[in-house]
Amino acid sequence: MRKIPNFGYHLARWRGNALRRFYRAMLPSVVRSKLNPPRTLAFDVFAYSSEEMLPEQIASIRSFLRYVGRPKSFTVVSDGSHSDPSVRLLERVDPSVFVTRMNQPPAGLSERFERYLIHHPTGKQLALIMSLPRDGAALYVDSDVRFFPAAGELSERGQTRDVSAYYLADCQFSGDTRLLRHPSEQKEPVNTGALFLFKKLDWSLSIGRFLELEGEPSFFTNQTMAHLTMHANGARHFDPAKYVLQLDDQFVFSDRYANRGLALRHYVNPVRHKFWTSVNH
Repeated sequence: MRKIPNFGYHLARWRGNALRRFYRAMLPSVVRSKLNPPRTLAFDVFAYSSEEMLPEQIASIRSFLRYVGRPKSFTVVSDGSHSDPSVRLLERVDPSVFVTRMNQPPAGLSERFERYLIHHPTGKQLALIMSLPRDGAALYVDSDVRFFPAAGELSERGQTRDVSAYYLADCQFSGDTRLLRHPSEQKEPVNTGALFLFKKLDWSLSIGRFLELEGEPSFFTNQTMAHLTMHANGARHFDPAKYVLQLDDQFVFSDRYANRGLALRHYVNPVRHKFWTSVNH
């Protein structure tokens, strides 16, 4: 029997890609359109980003400003690929936004782990996360996270003092199983797309596992280290009904989760096109 193409899925991907191309072409006009954030926030925001993700990063920042507020600072840490014009575009989004490059990791690390933090693409992201918070609470978000109206509650959550951190719950364990010692360690999977940190965390468990690792780190080694560290430090997950990472609508046209009751969604690669089809929500 001949298989019928999934027209809804392909149409959604085409629409998302078309909207992204249009948004990218309009970036100079987009950043000239100033927002009026609803409140001033008492915490900093950090993102790790690249030239390739420039449209998503700008749209993500603008959605944060629109629905959450203006942070003390919104620091975009570049992987080194941003062009000078792209840096200028990012810094014109809002006075709170500035772009920087990765800092040197702290002294005293093993040569192997330091090399991972400096040179590996996701190791660089981990280096940023490990440096947080710096001066009070810090929210870390990936460039493909879009914020929605319910995200305003992050303003109050920023005053949290009874927990070390909040993390985005993953819909499945996506990690480097070589770092685990028992299948039970896969429970309550952590996704590094959104982390709210209130104090310095103890990373010794995950660093120890890294140093025992045979072979080279993988794409998900950093997320597994964050997973182990969050649980070792008693972190809690955000409400998964409002802070969403899901793939179950990948092959349908609509975004099942984009609505006014949502705080944020992490549009990971399989559903990245929905980042753009949700732009009007």
